[in-house]
Amino acid sequence: MKSCTRCQRLFDDDAGFCPIDGSALGLTAEVAVPADPEDPRIGYSICGNRYEIRRKVADGGMGRVYQAIDRSNQTGVALKVLHQEVARDAVALERFKREYALSAELPHDHIAEVRDFQKTEDDSYAIAMEYLEGEELRMYLKREKKLSPALVVRLLSQLAIGLAQPHQLKLVHRDIKPDNVFLCHTDSGPIVKLLDFGSVRDNSEGAKKLTIIGTTIGSPFYMSPEQAQGLPGLDHRADVWSLAAIAYECLTGTVPFGGSSGPQILLAILGKEPNPPSTIDPTVPTTVDDVISDALAKEVATRIGTVAELADRFGAAYGLQGNHFDWAYALEHQLAAAIDQAMPRLLMIGPSTPGMLDPDATGPMLGQRPADVFKDETFVMGVPSSPPIGLIVGAVILALLVAAAIVLIVVTVF
Repeated sequence: MKSCTRCQRLFDDDAGFCPIDGSALGLTAEVAVPADPEDPRIGYSICGNRYEIRRKVADGGMGRVYQAIDRSNQTGVALKVLHQEVARDAVALERFKREYALSAELPHDHIAEVRDFQKTEDDSYAIAMEYLEGEELRMYLKREKKLSPALVVRLLSQLAIGLAQPHQLKLVHRDIKPDNVFLCHTDSGPIVKLLDFGSVRDNSEGAKKLTIIGTTIGSPFYMSPEQAQGLPGLDHRADVWSLAAIAYECLTGTVPFGGSSGPQILLAILGKEPNPPSTIDPTVPTTVDDVISDALAKEVATRIGTVAELADRFGAAYGLQGNHFDWAYALEHQLAAAIDQAMPRLLMIGPSTPGMLDPDATGPMLGQRPADVFKDETFVMGVPSSPPIGLIVGAVILALLVAAAIVLIVVTVF
């Protein structure tokens, strides 16, 4: 393998220059890694001298991710190491172990491959994963603001393929968000990889439960109502909701349910309806509104039942023929051409439920993006102490009806 002499990124032997900073590449054995006084792991090998850490990639609440060389086969890997205080938490450690055990058994076409689990010399634990070249969907959205419909169709179609087996095995990812959707860019369009099965819920018979009933785990902007309430019957349809929320953001540049804090976001999810995407961006046809509305249905029984159905209906709403298997690997420009051809006809179709734009439909800040208001997207809390707005309105209406009945009885008697 070769390494950049400046940024320490790793490349195959046939590469000559780093595409990031233009520096020359050298053999890894000949490119020294500068010491980092803030991170003693960098430049050293861990896990029984197996993984040579070259550079830090990212930091998170659970741990730190490095790019490293697996000395057993001289390949590059992403190495996720738990923070030491997290490694001392028994439940957090069990989730980390389960992420390795479950991910290792899943197909890897659209799920990041997990290869190894090891204890480190500094009393922590590490997972070795395939190293992916590209960027998180969150970074793409931060730069581009929106995605083209063709790209969203391709993204949903590939995720439908990737989640088919986990959902069949009764595994619920439970934390699908733009940060966990990785785009590996290719000439024909991105190949999508789903990351981080650390919050997975295993609904298979006899599976060990690591979440206390009444507790919510996930990222509030993309959390289904049943997940927000910590309901015990949560299943794969929570992932359908999360993907619909992501599709909404990709098309409109805003999340469907907003708020300035975690509890406000959850109350919006439980008690409000989002503005239809076509009312935010007029280039979105109303046919898409129906799909998003059905996928964001608060009642699980009426929600779109599978990610495959969501992807199929979403593509059809843009006038595409076929299903998600046809669109997952189609050239992006071909999908875009087919959508452009159908768009004039689609834009002539009126809304199925006419109505004016509700400025409060997505919370106090219409058009807000997650980064605007909520830095820590992973949210763990009990059921909100305040009841959902919908329940409050219902209680008030019921009280008025009871009062009216009492008045009618009094007038009749007297």
